[in-house]
Formats: sequence, C-alpha cells, structure tokens
Amino acid sequence: MIDADLVAKEVIRPGTEAWRELVEAFGEDILNEDGTIDRRRLGDKVFADPEAVRRLNEITHPRILEAIGRRLEEYARLGEDAPPGVVIDAPLLIEAGMVDMVDEVWLVVVDQKTQIQRLMARDHFGVEQALNRINAQIPLEKKKRYADVIIDNTGSMRWTRAQVVREWKRVLEQVGSREKCPG
Repeated sequence: MIDADLVAKEVIRPGTEAWRELVEAFGEDILNEDGTIDRRRLGDKVFADPEAVRRLNEITHPRILEAIGRRLEEYARLGEDAPPGVVIDAPLLIEAGMVDMVDEVWLVVVDQKTQIQRLMARDHFGVEQALNRINAQIPLEKKKRYADVIIDNTGSMRWTRAQVVREWKRVLEQVGSREKCPG
C-alpha cells in the first residue's frame, strides 16, 4: 500500500524544494518550532481561498505524483515477487490527476453531514474549517463519474470492511491470485 498522505509529508519535509516553496508562498508562520510544516495551520490559511489551494496543489501534487510513480516502479521491478496488487490510498487521487496511474478508482463515500462530523471529531475542526476542506475538493457527484467501485462508509466499520474485502477478492481473482485477503 502506498499512503499518499505519508508521501506528502515526505515531500514537504524541511529543506526540500517543496518545503521552501511552501514557506515562500504562505509564510514562516506555517512552521512549527522544529521547522516542519504545521499542516493544520497551513490548511487553515489555504482552504478558505481557492487561489491558495491552487498554489498549494501546484507545489505539492507534481512531487507527490513523482514519488508515488517511483514506488510503483519499484514494485514493478520485483517481477514475480511483486504483490498481486498495490493500493494507493489517496484522498485527492482525482484532484491530483492520478486516475491514469491506477487500474481502478475506488471511491469511499459518506454523506456530507457525517463527513463534517467525522472531520470535526478526528481533527478537532470547527464547522467552517471542515466545510473549507470539503469544499476545496471536487464535488462528490463529479468524483463518482471517475469511480469504478463505490464503497459506502456511512454504516459500521464492519459493513465498510465487508465491502472492501469483497472488492479486493474480486481484484485478486482478476489477476489470477488466490492470495489471502485482508479482513
């Protein structure tokens, strides 16, 4: 699995080109004392302004895509030792232009009210902060046009997991593998 959020953190670590461009574009007040970027502070500064979101994405997305591409190449070089599938966990897969990098797009959906509640609980956002982040993304109905698989995440974790396991088994069958499915 390739976690795009972890890749993004690597791309913006102190001293990198992306880090320098972000500090130049958004100011030193986005930095923690240790020089790392405070992603929450950056988000608060950026997500209320579509032009700032565009600039953030312009700085980070190409570098994230490049890093993920390198990881995919590493898996490909493994040949027969490669895993039967690679999952790219990327909340902004569509926005970042990564659709062509994958064989299937799996979209996890939830109604907006639940999405807001979960963002507020997980990240301790206010309603406005949560809405700014949601509104900076492509609308859900448009994202659905890209989706090969839609996972409904409005129910229990068990229900969501069952959907994922079913689809993963299908993928493994398509690639001719009978590898153990997570779950």
